[in-house]
Amino acid sequence: MRIAVIDDDRLAAISLKTILESTGSVTVEAMGSSGTEAMGIYESVRPDVMLMDIRMEGMTGLEAGEILMKKHPEAKILYLTTFSDDEYIAKALFIGARGYILKQDFEGIAPALEAVMRGQTVFGSEVADRLPAVMKSREEFDFGKFGITDKEKEILTLVAEGLNNKEIAGKMYLSEGTVRNYLSALLEKLDLRDRTQLAVFYYKEIKGQ
Repeated sequence: MRIAVIDDDRLAAISLKTILESTGSVTVEAMGSSGTEAMGIYESVRPDVMLMDIRMEGMTGLEAGEILMKKHPEAKILYLTTFSDDEYIAKALFIGARGYILKQDFEGIAPALEAVMRGQTVFGSEVADRLPAVMKSREEFDFGKFGITDKEKEILTLVAEGLNNKEIAGKMYLSEGTVRNYLSALLEKLDLRDRTQLAVFYYKEIKGQ
C-alpha cells in the first residue's frame, strides 16, 4: 500500500513513517507539512491513501481534503489528529473522507489504513463515541429548498439511522429498486456521493447546530 503522510509535526510524521513501514505492507511515498503540499503531493504521487492531519499552518487538512475530493472523488483520505472535535468529525465525513482517527490510538493506524483500502469508512473508538454529540437538534431544516419530498425525507432519516436498502424497503412497503431510485434522487438533489455523506448531511445539517 502506497501512502502519503501530511503532518506539520515533523517528528510525528517521521515516527509514523517508521511505525507504518515496519508492518511490511505500507510504503510512505511522500511526506508534507501543509494542506497546500498535500494537494501537490496527491497530484504527483497519487497515493493509495493520504494520511493527513487537520490543524496545520496555512491551508488546513480539511480545506485541502475538500478541494481534493471535489477534483478527485476517488481519493482516499484518512484524517489522523489529536482533536475529537464534533465539527471536524462532521466536516471530514461530509467532504468524503474515508475516516477519522486519533493519534493517541497509534496501534489502530495500520489496521485503519487496511480498512480504508477495503473500501470501509473508519472511526477510532473515541471518535465513534463523539458521534452522538454531532446529532444536536436544530429548529427547522428547509427541505423544500432542495426539492426533497416527504417520502425522500423519510428515507433520508432511515439511512441516517443505519438501515440498509432491504430494511428500508420493508419498513416503507417499497421494493428495493424503488428505494434505490429514491436514494439516487436524494444524492443528486443534495449533490452528495454516497449514503455515508447522506448520513453525515442529516446529522450535521438537519440534526446538528
